[in-house]
Amino acid sequence: MRTIQIDGKLALAEREAPTPEPGTGEVRIRVDYVGICGSDLHYYFEGANGAFVVEEPLAPGHELSGRVDQDPSGRLAAGTPVTVHPARFGASEPGIEDAPHLWPGGSYLGSASTHPHTQGAMSEYLVVDAGMVRVLPEGLPLDRAALAEPLAVALHGVTRAGDVTGASVLVSGAGPIGLLAAAAAKARGAARVTVVDLLPEPLVRALAVGADETLRIGVDEVPAGAFDVVLECSGAAPAVSSAFVAARRRGVVAQIGMMPDQPRPINLAPAIAKELTVLGVFRFKDEIDEAVRLLATTPALGAVITHVIDAGDAERAFEIAKDSAISGKVLVSTWRD
Repeated sequence: MRTIQIDGKLALAEREAPTPEPGTGEVRIRVDYVGICGSDLHYYFEGANGAFVVEEPLAPGHELSGRVDQDPSGRLAAGTPVTVHPARFGASEPGIEDAPHLWPGGSYLGSASTHPHTQGAMSEYLVVDAGMVRVLPEGLPLDRAALAEPLAVALHGVTRAGDVTGASVLVSGAGPIGLLAAAAAKARGAARVTVVDLLPEPLVRALAVGADETLRIGVDEVPAGAFDVVLECSGAAPAVSSAFVAARRRGVVAQIGMMPDQPRPINLAPAIAKELTVLGVFRFKDEIDEAVRLLATTPALGAVITHVIDAGDAERAFEIAKDSAISGKVLVSTWRD
């Protein structure tokens, strides 16, 4: 089979690899679409995602959709459209029994955190545990279905923030996760969702997915103390400080955007003075099931996808995905003979 592999910083190649064979309890998927995520960009442009360094060829990709190619159990027919929960969970620990996504010892598709690395979906075929497979509802296009994993991350951020019914919500950062966080907050009952970003182009996309209002940093004023919940999706230290200012007294700030594993200057004074609840958000538990349902009933979420690029032009796909002025979610379309 053909596969795309990252060998290190700015080193990407299309190669032939053995087609994986599914064993007992596994399913082989013919991959159709793979979304490029922020972690994939870090692996390609920097050779590492935080502390996880590419030390061997790594097929990126944990946002995918495709069709069942082979299911030894016979449960799923060939051609069944699916997406995948990309995690294999580790072993439970006291205090986090209900949070398998936090259990140590697990793995995630397309990650250099394990040795050998856990290969991702940017290949013709992918073998996964049967329990990771999610069958798509009738009528959900495969391209839109590739948003299931990032939408699940956004939904988990809202889960962490708590009940947002009737709430005023600020989404900081209008990248793909921010756009999906805005949609997730609306779907969970938020009364008003405002999205803020540095660039005008992502803010246009925010309105397309259902945001009520957009604000541009440096042009518009973000009102202080005006929001019940802030979903911080940029991962930029100044934006975190601004989130604390924007939240109301005893409001909630959920940090969805990943940040480097390094010290960063953040002003905690507003968080202390207003007794804010500040929450970390890491991946998701089981929200991918809700994500699939939401994608099936909300065609407007397709506006998050701005580019679909053939796997043979993968380097260009990564370059476009890096530029948030021109792109939202970039999908790689795998090989079709």
